[in-house]
Amino acid sequence: MHPVPRIVLALFWTLAVAIAATPGHGKWRIIGPGGGGAMFLPTVSPHDPNIVFVACDMTGSYLTTDAGTTWRMFNLRDRTTLFVFDPSQRNTMYAYGLGLMRSTDGGLSWQMIFPEPADVRGIALVGDHADETVLRVSGLDETITALAIDPADSKTLYIAVRSKQQSVLRISTDWGRTWTAAGNLSSAARAIYVDPRSPRGQRTLYVAGSSTVAVRAGGVWSEGGAVPGGPVVSLSGGFTTDGGKLCIYATTASAAYHSADGGASWRAVLPSVKPRAVATSLWHSETAYVSYSGLRRNGRSYFGVAVTRDSGATWTYPWAESSEPAANVDQGGWISALFGPDWGEHPLEIGVSPNDPKLCYATDLGRTLKTTDGGKNWVAVYSKKTTGSGHTTRGLDVTTSYGIHFDPFDGRHQLISYTDIGLMRSDDGGATWRSGVGRGVPQAWRNTTYWVEFDPDVKGRLWAVMSGTHDLPRPKMWRRTPPASFQGGICRSDDGGATWVVQNTGMSETAATHVLLDRRSPKDARVLYVAGFGRGVYKSSDGGASWSLKNKGLPGPEPFAWRLTQDSAGTLYVILARRSENGSIGGSMDGALYRSTDGAESWARVPLPEGVNGPNGLSIDPADPARLYLAAWGRKGVEQDSGGGVFVTTDGGHHWRHVLGRDAHVYDVTIDPANTSILYAGGFESTAWRSTDRGETWMRIPGYNFKWGHRVIPDPVHPGMVYVTTFGGSVWYGPAAGDEQALGDIVPSILPVDNTVRRPHAQARPH
Repeated sequence: MHPVPRIVLALFWTLAVAIAATPGHGKWRIIGPGGGGAMFLPTVSPHDPNIVFVACDMTGSYLTTDAGTTWRMFNLRDRTTLFVFDPSQRNTMYAYGLGLMRSTDGGLSWQMIFPEPADVRGIALVGDHADETVLRVSGLDETITALAIDPADSKTLYIAVRSKQQSVLRISTDWGRTWTAAGNLSSAARAIYVDPRSPRGQRTLYVAGSSTVAVRAGGVWSEGGAVPGGPVVSLSGGFTTDGGKLCIYATTASAAYHSADGGASWRAVLPSVKPRAVATSLWHSETAYVSYSGLRRNGRSYFGVAVTRDSGATWTYPWAESSEPAANVDQGGWISALFGPDWGEHPLEIGVSPNDPKLCYATDLGRTLKTTDGGKNWVAVYSKKTTGSGHTTRGLDVTTSYGIHFDPFDGRHQLISYTDIGLMRSDDGGATWRSGVGRGVPQAWRNTTYWVEFDPDVKGRLWAVMSGTHDLPRPKMWRRTPPASFQGGICRSDDGGATWVVQNTGMSETAATHVLLDRRSPKDARVLYVAGFGRGVYKSSDGGASWSLKNKGLPGPEPFAWRLTQDSAGTLYVILARRSENGSIGGSMDGALYRSTDGAESWARVPLPEGVNGPNGLSIDPADPARLYLAAWGRKGVEQDSGGGVFVTTDGGHHWRHVLGRDAHVYDVTIDPANTSILYAGGFESTAWRSTDRGETWMRIPGYNFKWGHRVIPDPVHPGMVYVTTFGGSVWYGPAAGDEQALGDIVPSILPVDNTVRRPHAQARPH
């Protein structure tokens, strides 16, 4: 059976796949402390204040039905940029990301309604992040920037569509099956509001743009006055309790404004601070919340959220923080206490209940917080405090993880290597988490821990590679910043991670991305290797006390050393990350694989498979050192990337076969230590894979339900279970064979019906 094409229409419109109604996903769950990354779009249901949406910038969307006590992450294959509840149908809701999705069962399943099915020929997955684009028969490239539903007729939808430099309003009266143009807009719309008192056959619409509000009344368009000092950064509109014209609040880069006449005129409000996000209650617009910075009090500068209850005439500042956390903010959370109040900054976005102006959610760079008393107190809904100093997630996770690491002397002692929140530690088998970046770690290194290595023979001893540069080897990190400026190195702990000592003698500051322990070395003189991104390979023969750079045979002045692997005989391999982003191959910017048989004293190039220049992970069969499994990142194409997937060689790299080709962005391949015939692969295309025949065939693992996956790690304590680390979704935990009963969201369109990948007939020639 030949590989299935990566753009398959057969399943594209099988998008209405149910997802679990519980916070978990069948037998799968997400572990970690919760939060940790940027969150957006808090949107409260008009029918039930317990139902709230939140989105993040790492492709996850989240839904709570119990007021933030628990959240369910779901996968719409792209970042969600708007949520809208149908004002008259409780269980009908909309989300826009890859396309316009509709759910009619309370968010359990989703169906794409825009673009229309007849105009879709597939999905392209292209680039370093496997970005998805709907390919249309018409060739149109359109983006929805705003959506509203008629308050008395669920079949009537209003959307603002941007195409090239033109924005237009369109109306559908048949649930989005067909659309009619209703006028050009002067700029891309940020929001659409429908006046419920206007005639149903000729609604008055307010379309708020980047600087003005266009009004369509009686079928005639008019334009209001420009917001002073625009463009608009954030805006929110609503109607006063006693009715009247739409009231709008808007913020620019330097000021906040209020309009009581639907955008016809504006007045400045909230002086003497720098505003960011603003939100009001749809039916109680007298109340509004604005996030701000730069409030001067007693010689100090404060940030937080200001509140008005009289349409901007007066303001209070119940959330006001400076260098110390406020007692009324982030109650029950861990981020403020650990990192300080300014780590998350003042909220990026705010969402107020349409019916209860005292109920408001605020999202920032690491947290989602809620107030039920009009801003007097803000409680954490991203995490919950457990016994002692530990916390655990509520299901709202926005963290990148590289590995989960187990103490060989105590399976309940676990560490997760994270971006942005550093290293997290659990002493109760993953039930609760606290910071593992203890005393001794330089402040500049605390952002990211890329890997941890426990000493198998010395209790409490471990090494960790840490850096201030996150998200490597993604090109965005070195595209404009020279790797020579990256900070980081290696630390050692002898008490299980409670305290650390820097061990970088002989090692320049570097974004250290991997540490490898040669387990054959004596425990009092351990041999260690470290990959320094932009530096090369470092070696220590004294347990990390001193280091030497070992780059003989490696190319270039700053090799992008990324991952290290060693076979049972001691042969070393190093992966050098690719520098190119444009799909080229055959030049000095290719990634590469090198091998050393003399303890890193010299390196020799190992040929990559033909067409491959983005190696990302390598595993070696413990019983057969000549059998290597390579995970590769595809080269950028037009509608699909090439040269990615999983490759196997049985002769040490002289010849390779392409055994998994329908996922072009595979991050790593791992081998189950309990059964070396079982392999796993994770990648950026909404899929984790499992093979039970040494990579000859592959099955998608049912139940794992996130877009950007990193690596699959077998649980050494509980056989038959695996962890999946992710780029932005923390760590997923579930059955190694998957959960057939778990309900997913949108099955990737690249998958064939049987979810199986079989070996191609032809062998790939060496590159």
